[in-house]
Amino acid sequence: MAETGKTPPKGIVKAFVGLHNFLYRISGGRIMGHFGGKKAPVFLLTVKGRKSGKPITVPLLNIPTDRGYAAIASFGGAPTHPVWYLNLEAAGIAEVQVENRHIPVRVEIVDPASDRYAEIWAKAVALYPDYDTYQTRTTRRIPVVELVPTG
Repeated sequence: MAETGKTPPKGIVKAFVGLHNFLYRISGGRIMGHFGGKKAPVFLLTVKGRKSGKPITVPLLNIPTDRGYAAIASFGGAPTHPVWYLNLEAAGIAEVQVENRHIPVRVEIVDPASDRYAEIWAKAVALYPDYDTYQTRTTRRIPVVELVPTG
C-alpha cells in the first residue's frame, strides 16, 4: 500500500455533510442524489451515535445489492474508520433514505476474506473507481457494510 491518507478536517466535513443532507432531504434526492462523473447514486444513512445516543446522518454512495444496499467505509483512505462506521458497528441497525423512501435496515459487516466482499467491492469500484485509490492510501482494510431492509 502506498502513502498513508490523512483524515479530512472535521469542520469542513461537518459543513459539507450538513448542506448535502439538507439539499437531499428537501428535494427527495433530486439535488445531491448522485456523485461523481458516473452519477453514482447517493443515500442518506442515519444511525444512533455510540457516544451521544443522538441520530447522525451522513450521505454515502449507494451500492445496490441483491439483499438491499452496501456502503464502503473508505473515509477517503484515511488511517481511521469513519465515525458512521463505528456507530453502525455499535448500533446494529440504522435507516437509509433513498430518494423519498425511509427504510429501516440491519447492519451486516462483510467479511473482507469473503467472496461477498469481493463482489460488493467490484460493484463499488465500477460505480466509483476512487475506492481502489483510497485502499492504496491506507494500511487498514476498508470495510464493506451491507444494509439489509427489515421492513
